[in-house]
Amino acid sequence: MGAKTWMLVVADSNPRQALAAKPTLDVEASQRLAAALFPNQRLEPIGEGSLAYTCPPDAELLVGCFPGVAVLAAKEFRIDRPSKLARHFSAGGANVTLHAMHSVVDWFAYATWQNGQLRRSLSLSPDSGIIEDLGERLPFEVPFWAGTHPAVDAEDASYPLPFHPLDLAEAALAELFGYQLEGFADVALLDPESIPLLRYRRHRPAWWKFWK
Repeated sequence: MGAKTWMLVVADSNPRQALAAKPTLDVEASQRLAAALFPNQRLEPIGEGSLAYTCPPDAELLVGCFPGVAVLAAKEFRIDRPSKLARHFSAGGANVTLHAMHSVVDWFAYATWQNGQLRRSLSLSPDSGIIEDLGERLPFEVPFWAGTHPAVDAEDASYPLPFHPLDLAEAALAELFGYQLEGFADVALLDPESIPLLRYRRHRPAWWKFWK
């Protein structure tokens, strides 16, 4: 697997339903949201990306505002303990979801907040084990923990987790947002390339060097 994400999805209600409607990008609202959440940086527009690529380098930001849902991708969401996400990100909507995975280390993390309150946070990798496991498991997780999607053959007890983290990561994308990046093609799922996102290069303001 080569998929990576570090993104935050903010929704009025159900983000999967909002994205499935293939909503129109609101450029002005996207610009306002980016400026509000990253006020100490100068954001330079550098074109468009899409929901298929939500793992920007540290010096970039992706954002898209649509009716009922917004998507952001930035280094701030690539964190081992999602429960520690800065408050101004997690309190931004009725339903907020962080999704992060990194194929190089087979790491996956996700968290959900409702009206600013953390409901679920999970972070794990085969090398680090379970880094964070807070709140009640969501239904799509249950079969994985029950051993129905083992990472290795049942006879091989060497793998430290009951499933491969990236398999659960793809299941989370499908369940929570209605698309996947890798795995079996499913025509019932959303094509993530159909959802555009604005790309920005992030610059420190001129006064930053004096502040340091």
